[in-house]
Amino acid sequence: MKSKYRNIFLIFGIVAIVIMLCTFDMEYSELWDNLKRAGMWLPAVIGLWVFIYLLNALAWFIIIRDGKKGSPIPFWKVYKLTISGFALNYATPVGLMGGEPYRIMELTPYVGASKATSSVILYVMMHIFSHFCFWLFSIFLYLACYPVDTFLMIVFGIVGLCCSLAIYFFMKGYKNGMAVRTLRLLGHVPFAKKWARRFSEEKQETLQRVDSQIAELHKQRKTTFYASLGLEFLARVVGCLEVYFILNVMTDHVSFVACILIMAFTSLFANLFFFSPMQLGAREGGFALSASGLSIPSAFGVYTSLITRVRELVWIIIGVMLMKVGTGTPNKDKQ
Repeated sequence: MKSKYRNIFLIFGIVAIVIMLCTFDMEYSELWDNLKRAGMWLPAVIGLWVFIYLLNALAWFIIIRDGKKGSPIPFWKVYKLTISGFALNYATPVGLMGGEPYRIMELTPYVGASKATSSVILYVMMHIFSHFCFWLFSIFLYLACYPVDTFLMIVFGIVGLCCSLAIYFFMKGYKNGMAVRTLRLLGHVPFAKKWARRFSEEKQETLQRVDSQIAELHKQRKTTFYASLGLEFLARVVGCLEVYFILNVMTDHVSFVACILIMAFTSLFANLFFFSPMQLGAREGGFALSASGLSIPSAFGVYTSLITRVRELVWIIIGVMLMKVGTGTPNKDKQ
């Protein structure tokens, strides 16, 4: 990537960090008291994400390798781009608007534009796909561990149906590709349709090549497909340890199953408000509601959301700083 484009992403990340530091809903003295209360669990929560991002990077690295023995890009570079990409996504309203272009531009010198685009699209699809799998799994987990009334049965039925439909459409997208269809859909969206139609005409061959690479992964390399999906799903389950660590600050009467359900409901609730940067407010409400729904004091949920917010901010800062580390690319002439 050219240095000026990388600097644009860097400036955007720094501005986002400053805005987030100014939008905490409490006095900094109170925030500091809460952080001190977390004690050793705060570095444990932050350190946990070293391993979670490692799983995310492995899921993407498997897609980039595409079943081959070697790799055109070293794993440490993929790991770095994973952290920086998520940092930009956390800070971006609507999500997936900053990290993905950044990853594509950084990966292109190693594998070429079409391969970089298809691998990033595939990984994003896998990342979102694992969300729906995790939510559906959590419904069955709740049914197995907790009593359910009529209202919850209706809610679970609606959520389960939506997740099942999403999984079905994702599988269709993996079989046939999604790049061309996505651009066609954007061609009917106000404010984006002119750009989408022009881009589709100018990059038609590239988009078709991207779709063929997406379809090829599912049809011919199922081991790669399911290994990547398994790593993403595992990352979500491991991520529930964050809630377990934080709640242990206040109580030792919380199970890991309850933490999985809290994380599932919170992520579902927060994604309904995807237009908010860092899902401000939505995540706090999701933590409080999910905790109280499992007979855990809602105040515990609010505290959990606070520590999670601090962890996100720390990793956003790390991700933005990593954007200026290891910026050399060996295959600069590759298109």
